[in-house]
Amino acid sequence: MPFTHWIARIRNSGLPAYQLIPELIAEDLQQGRLVPRERLPPLRALASTLQLNYTTVVRGFAQARERGLIASRPGMGSYVRGSFIGLPLRAGTGAEMTMNMPPEIEDHPAMQALQASGAEAVAQTPLHDLMRYQDFGGTAHDRALAAHWLAQWVPDAAVERVLIAPGIHAVLLALVSLLVKPGQSLCVESLAYPGMKAIAAQLGTQLLPLAMDERGLIPEEFEAACKSTPVGALYLCPNLHNPTTATLPIQRREQIADIALRYSVPIIEDDAYGMLPAATPPALADFAGAVTYYVSGLSKWLGAGVRVAYVLSPTVAAHQRLAGALRATTVMASPFINAVVSRWLEQGHAAQVLAAVRTECGWRSALMRERLGAFGVHTQPNGFHCWLPLPEAAGPESSASAIANALRELGIAAVAASAFCTDRQPPEGLRLCLGGGLNRDDCGRALQAVVAALGGRAAG
Repeated sequence: MPFTHWIARIRNSGLPAYQLIPELIAEDLQQGRLVPRERLPPLRALASTLQLNYTTVVRGFAQARERGLIASRPGMGSYVRGSFIGLPLRAGTGAEMTMNMPPEIEDHPAMQALQASGAEAVAQTPLHDLMRYQDFGGTAHDRALAAHWLAQWVPDAAVERVLIAPGIHAVLLALVSLLVKPGQSLCVESLAYPGMKAIAAQLGTQLLPLAMDERGLIPEEFEAACKSTPVGALYLCPNLHNPTTATLPIQRREQIADIALRYSVPIIEDDAYGMLPAATPPALADFAGAVTYYVSGLSKWLGAGVRVAYVLSPTVAAHQRLAGALRATTVMASPFINAVVSRWLEQGHAAQVLAAVRTECGWRSALMRERLGAFGVHTQPNGFHCWLPLPEAAGPESSASAIANALRELGIAAVAASAFCTDRQPPEGLRLCLGGGLNRDDCGRALQAVVAALGGRAAG
């Protein structure tokens, strides 16, 4: 057993053994005898090896935890702390552990072309043009390129109904404030984007959760809500749903569109992930164009820091009303970012990167199915996140939240269902993300850690 080299140090030191144990752990870390994430032996076994009282070892590990050298979790024992993949958190935050980040294909030729093109866009544009106020919603040229891009998913994407905004979240904030009046509710899926929960709380908007199954939102639930409650709008994520990965079947899209048209309820179609699959059913905007606001962006296939979103309004009048709401809440999207993104669209670099990201997502999705298939994992062929249902927890230490917290301490982007739940009855489940700065080797190690954390929970 390792740690036998501690015995002489403990015997010859003037310090009490429990005070020396943290120093020995720190020394072994510095010299490479211990590495981040390494499991430590059970305390009783270590006490026997070191010929110490069990209580002494417990006190020593407690001091090591206080110094941040180790961590302990029920069912996982004690382990050396450290980032699972050895990557610093970007901008000094833990956002990467909870936000869905697309894979970073840094060394791909398409990304290298993207970087060169972005530099050219800034260098060739007069600087003051990028530092002045612009026409709200983007220049005419920017919006024409955006409409052409959106037409891949909504063929009727007319430039006079397209606005450019600083991120999908900003669009959702403006739409909820515009569409949902006092006394009305916003219909949402029972598991939904956590940002929408935050928006509703900020605006004082009542959320009305609608039941889902493995295929997504159940249309009958939407109609029942329209019959019984003043509904201001319906918000949903129909493609590669976050967190469940479900894609709404075409028949349900037709049913939901029919209900929305009959009851004159606006639809907010959040298609943040819709460009990742090679093919998706027609957008809700195709079936209910007169009431649907179609929202798309770059955050889930290019990068969350590229704060650009496109919103297609149902009519020119609705477009003008939304422009006013967006202007009041965001002023405008960054001219710098708009100029760069427009160059990427115009020169075809964006399409090349999207194709490369789809391929990488395909590899990661296949790996998730291979490693977690026995646990009943839900994936989509071109997604970078998966949904992992869990059996009912035997206690707090085995709940989805406890497992998610333990995995995040290892640097694995895991989020429990409670973060997405809108009806106060979260299922036991985890969303796992294999995006961000994880390379392929990191993905394999991350999934090994997930399997270890799940232990004997495999589906029967």
